[in-house]
Amino acid sequence: MAQTVETIAKALNARAEGDLQLPIEGASEPSAAGERQIALAMDPKYAPGIAQGKARAAILWEGADWQSYGLSAAIFVARPRLAMAGLSKAFDPGPEIAPGIHPTAVIDPTAEIGADPAIGPFVVIGRGVRIGANARIAAHVMISEGAKIGADALILQGAKIGARVVIGDRFICQPGAVIGADGFSFVTPEKSGIEEIRETLGHRDEIRQQSWTRIHSLGTVEIGDDVEIGANACIDRGTVRATAIGRGTKLDNLVHVGHNVQVGEDCLLCGQVGIAGSTRIGNRVVLGGQCGVSDNIFVGDDVIAGGATKIMSNAPAGRVLLGYPAIKMDTHVEAWKNIRRLSRLFAQVSELRETVTKLAQKGSAE
Repeated sequence: MAQTVETIAKALNARAEGDLQLPIEGASEPSAAGERQIALAMDPKYAPGIAQGKARAAILWEGADWQSYGLSAAIFVARPRLAMAGLSKAFDPGPEIAPGIHPTAVIDPTAEIGADPAIGPFVVIGRGVRIGANARIAAHVMISEGAKIGADALILQGAKIGARVVIGDRFICQPGAVIGADGFSFVTPEKSGIEEIRETLGHRDEIRQQSWTRIHSLGTVEIGDDVEIGANACIDRGTVRATAIGRGTKLDNLVHVGHNVQVGEDCLLCGQVGIAGSTRIGNRVVLGGQCGVSDNIFVGDDVIAGGATKIMSNAPAGRVLLGYPAIKMDTHVEAWKNIRRLSRLFAQVSELRETVTKLAQKGSAE
């Protein structure tokens, strides 16, 4: 995807100087950049690498003396990571999905497909499905009966979208995701060991044989606009009401959202996050990789939880959490500092005890 320095600068809404018509075919780290690549040196610490590569243009920090690096052109940005978003979009060709509907796709005659679709091989679209305009659907995707998907969807290989799922506009779904599988919900005829432990927090009167009866999932999943779902993520349908994912929320690979969960807007759920059933997640919540959230609790707006945190009770809005169980991040850090000091403290106590014993023995002898 050939660009020029000028078109890249416009895409980044950034200022540029030098030869703005210089052709650019890609981006690279400074030391490995070729003549038709733009070097990414948005921090002064990366600038020495420019001399090691062959780039004639670079993206630099504001105020950089670009000519001193022997460049023919430069683009200046104030926020490097935001610039990466625009730059990567400019050079990303997207998946190759041929326009039109592939002859091997199986589409129920009652399905409604919007204008200008690109539907790949072996896609299956069920009865009564409605899909908006400009949909791009890659090979082996299955969309079950009654599902509704908005405009400009991108659904990649092998994704499965269950019956009656409702999805907004500009949806992005990575390969292998499953949206709308049944929830993991079972009950025993008598009080189960799990129910007893919940009440007693550890005590069991007796251990009895028990068998599980399935609670069927009658609800569905509702997903807002501009949501992205990572590879092999799973979102279970609700038992009666819908599991919901709010507008602008992004799920990483291998995230699991249980039945009846309500996730707010503009959240980030990182890899291997698991949220148990009927929990509510507020807006703009960030859960680091491998975070776990217990069932039937509430996580307030703007909560940030570090990687592997286990949230087992309600978390108030704005709280920053870390650890298992989750506590305030600064408290957790201080606690681990103290734990690392324990061996030294034990040695000091042992030395003090020995000194006291000697003094006591000396006093007795006198």
